[in-house]
Amino acid sequence: MQDNDNARPSDEDNQDMTPESELEMELEADYPAEPETDAEMIAANFEALQAEVAAAKDQQLRALAEVENMRRRTQREREEASKYGAVGLARDLLTVADNLGRALVAAPEDHADESVKALVAGVAMVERELATALEKHQVKSVPGVGEPFDHNVHQAVVELESAEIPPGHVVQVLQPGYTLHDRLLRPAMVAVAKAPEAS
Repeated sequence: MQDNDNARPSDEDNQDMTPESELEMELEADYPAEPETDAEMIAANFEALQAEVAAAKDQQLRALAEVENMRRRTQREREEASKYGAVGLARDLLTVADNLGRALVAAPEDHADESVKALVAGVAMVERELATALEKHQVKSVPGVGEPFDHNVHQAVVELESAEIPPGHVVQVLQPGYTLHDRLLRPAMVAVAKAPEAS
């Protein structure tokens, strides 16, 4: 039976090692030996390629998702611009509609002068055409007299006693309100009915 001392280098042997031998041993410890066979090398390359393919696939899926999100966002912004791009113009036209309405209310109903009658008829025609144009572009008036008060579209200015209109309903519209599609342009200023006080 051989002595185990022959299998291990002794301290004296370690002292006899040159610095070059020590460096080679350290390098072997830090950098494991390359695969010895072609099969091991192919397996290592295959695993590396699989990892690269998985990373590339993940990156591609992320890029596609980002492009789809951008497409949806752009589509939504385009639709919003198409629907609500004319908000400022519509609000300005509401003032014109208000003034035409006030002019008609102030105009005399029966006037002997034909020129005054023609003027009133012309103002009424302009008001109708403006209302038609606004409606065509989805600018619609808020429901008024007789409708339940809705804080989303109505602004209560005063309460009025009414025997005909139920309490909590609109009894008078002081200034009409309008919506553009489903967005409120201006709330209607209204008087809300309340029950008459018992005498």
